[in-house]
Amino acid sequence: MIDEERRGTGFGAAAYLMWGLFPLYWPLLEPAGPVEILAHRIVWSLVVCLGLLVVLPAARAVLSTDHRRLRLLALAAAVIAVNWGVYIYGVNSEQVVETSLGYFINPLVTVSLGVLVLGETLRPRQWAAVGVALLAVLVLTVDYGRPPFIALTLACSFAAYGLLKKQASVGAVESLTVETAVLFLPALGVLGWLAATGGAHLDGPGHALLLAGAGVVTAVPLLAFGAAARRIPLTTLGLLQYLAPTLQFLIGVGVRGEPMPAVRLVGFGLVWAALALFTAEALTHRRRQLRLAAEASAV
Repeated sequence: MIDEERRGTGFGAAAYLMWGLFPLYWPLLEPAGPVEILAHRIVWSLVVCLGLLVVLPAARAVLSTDHRRLRLLALAAAVIAVNWGVYIYGVNSEQVVETSLGYFINPLVTVSLGVLVLGETLRPRQWAAVGVALLAVLVLTVDYGRPPFIALTLACSFAAYGLLKKQASVGAVESLTVETAVLFLPALGVLGWLAATGGAHLDGPGHALLLAGAGVVTAVPLLAFGAAARRIPLTTLGLLQYLAPTLQFLIGVGVRGEPMPAVRLVGFGLVWAALALFTAEALTHRRRQLRLAAEASAV
């Protein structure tokens, strides 16, 4: 059991570290623009997923997915296309720090969505965390001179994507196969149109290989995440998720040299405070639930 948890933690850390390194990969695909990169990512992700369906018999359950799940996954496809496109745009327009903000606040947007859509209730310290996060967004709006649209779009789209995936309850490979299949023809149409109008960018075999690699870098972290989710508690997985935006933030500031003025740093500080409060509350609540369950079973 302990070995399984260690393996699961390793898989989870690997998944989030790979996601955290994405800001280093997408600029390699330039001079292709965000739309062209997105189209390649969709097309090659489907190719990789179909290959995985061949070698992973258990994943072939996607072929028998019912119509309700297919509708949910079709909606998830539209949402994740927005998320991918905005993220690629943010990274390649030198706004990596703002993209990291989106994934820092994503857990708080997710719980808010649970309240608004699923009728869930938040505990007092969870409400406090959400309130601090809203204050952070206001501070960052003042700093940027506009709402942080990229961060908010990423956070909201990924939260909606998670909700749809939860309702569909389909494995990572199976769901990505359906999602990319839904998006495949539009993506192929975009690539065909770009090729016909001279807008396509293929700078030799190496660049073409990097574009095709977008499918691999999409699928591999998902596989690692799926392996982790089966082996470790959600609380552990929840803590690991902060690896990705932390690494993205460090890449934005330390590698890409993006500015971090004092007001922006205050805004991020408030986000981190909200996450610390939210995470501490979640851990305390889980320990309390486990203790009560142990006491009940001992009676």
